[in-house]
Amino acid sequence: MLSIAVIILIAGLLAKPVGIYMAHAFDYNPTKVDRLFGWFEKPILRLGGIRKTNQSWKQYAFSLLIAGGVMMAVVYAIFRLQHLLPLNPSDIQAMEPTLAFNTVISFMTNTNLQHYSGESGLSYLSQMLAIVFMMFVAPATTLAAAIAMIRGLAGKPLGNFFVDLVRAITRVLLPVAFVTALIFVSQGVPQTLEPSATATTLEGAEQTIARGPVGSFLSIKEFGNNGGGFFGVNSAHPFENPTNIANALQILLMLLVTTSLPFTYGKMVGNRKQGGVLFAAMGIMFVVMLAVSLIAEQAGNPALNAIGIDTSQGSMEGKEARFGAAQSSFYSVVTTASETGAVNAMHDSLTPIGGLVTIANMMLNTIYGGIGAGFINVLMYAMIGVFLSGLMVGRTPEFLGKKIEGKEMLLIAVTLLAQPFLILAPAAIAVMVYPETISNPGFHGLTQVLYEYTSSAANNGSGFEGLGDNTPFWNISTGIVMFLGRYFGLVAMLAVAGSLLAKKSVPESSGTFRTDTALFGIVFAGTVILVGALTFFPSLALGPIAEQLTLKP
Repeated sequence: MLSIAVIILIAGLLAKPVGIYMAHAFDYNPTKVDRLFGWFEKPILRLGGIRKTNQSWKQYAFSLLIAGGVMMAVVYAIFRLQHLLPLNPSDIQAMEPTLAFNTVISFMTNTNLQHYSGESGLSYLSQMLAIVFMMFVAPATTLAAAIAMIRGLAGKPLGNFFVDLVRAITRVLLPVAFVTALIFVSQGVPQTLEPSATATTLEGAEQTIARGPVGSFLSIKEFGNNGGGFFGVNSAHPFENPTNIANALQILLMLLVTTSLPFTYGKMVGNRKQGGVLFAAMGIMFVVMLAVSLIAEQAGNPALNAIGIDTSQGSMEGKEARFGAAQSSFYSVVTTASETGAVNAMHDSLTPIGGLVTIANMMLNTIYGGIGAGFINVLMYAMIGVFLSGLMVGRTPEFLGKKIEGKEMLLIAVTLLAQPFLILAPAAIAVMVYPETISNPGFHGLTQVLYEYTSSAANNGSGFEGLGDNTPFWNISTGIVMFLGRYFGLVAMLAVAGSLLAKKSVPESSGTFRTDTALFGIVFAGTVILVGALTFFPSLALGPIAEQLTLKP
């Protein structure tokens, strides 16, 4: 518990300076950051014919979509031809077409859902040239979109997507990923192009030990809120998470950008108190979720106690003995709150309430949320809170001096309704049409399906597992959900930013609802919880809640 408190404290202390740094990093006015990275960025921008020309929201969104589409096509070709390409010492064959389709969309949408086992599904070339490449450009894309939206809310031009994309990689992702990769290697994470090693066990049997360029993969996996594992068991594997120091660093990396963005926002819009209020509100929700999960996992499973398995000191089912119930629970809350998706324990083995917390984090998608896209959701809920408050007092709501009217609320409402539709509709189809792919009957089986589509729509990527998901149905359906879950919301909220940018600022008056007070923090948190409960509580009642109620001592 002390180590958990220390990690949270360090993340909280780093949030503000990192947030202010990112505000300077994306500032188009000359800054000291330009001197550090300008020499490296200018040749890249010149080679691409990119100028620092401001784009409209439509141009920004089109650039984002077309760049993503081209990169997905190139990576799909690599997956399908990997058996013919170099750096394939284990002679891994081409990916099956629907699995390649799913994997390309998964990593380009920052989801990193894996319907294959990491060490046996991809060659070294595919891991480095395709997967790690997308682990940089996918979070850079959403971080750029979040910065553009913040500029629009601040009454400034949205900027240029390609400039922001390059800056997100060179100024934020690459420096931290490079340094932390070296730290992970120092902790024992492999970084090699040698093929799998063969060892003889004490019983005389031969064992194949997978390895590869894991250190460089692991750093951007966590810092970019990606989450996909080099190995099938992800960060429960001793090569991908060898020590408690490595485990703590992974948690810090998952939280670093997501906790910093409120301060970036406050700096860029000229209202640091509002950024602090959003940070505090999300922090309180995070601590509550963590407390519920820790209590549930430490209490253990009464059904196991009844058959002689003592879980009174914490349920260890599906957890690494190296980390224990508390650190595993902490990791599960962080990875779903930050929309990373990495795991150091089997979420399918969490207690029903522990599993409920992980799903709820993804459904709300605002408890810090993923790199960029999560904070866009935070701003969406903030505007909903302001709108509802305005209705209650009979005033046209204002956010940062701009009136929120019918056009903006229509876009926000459609975005808000898209996520439950993307989760609940395909989940219902899967339960009715493909029940044979669900390994557990009853309430837990429904939770498995619900978790899979929630993870896809929220671009988290972690899995409850237990599903036979490497089939055309699961590959295609989750691929579509991941694509729409990521790009629909980004484009819609860029449209909101463009609409507000075009409006004239309204002078603040005595009737203006201030958004930099504790009252607004309460309204924001209440809006998130109320909307989330009204949307998802029935499905959760049929899944993890019903399972918890049926556990018998």
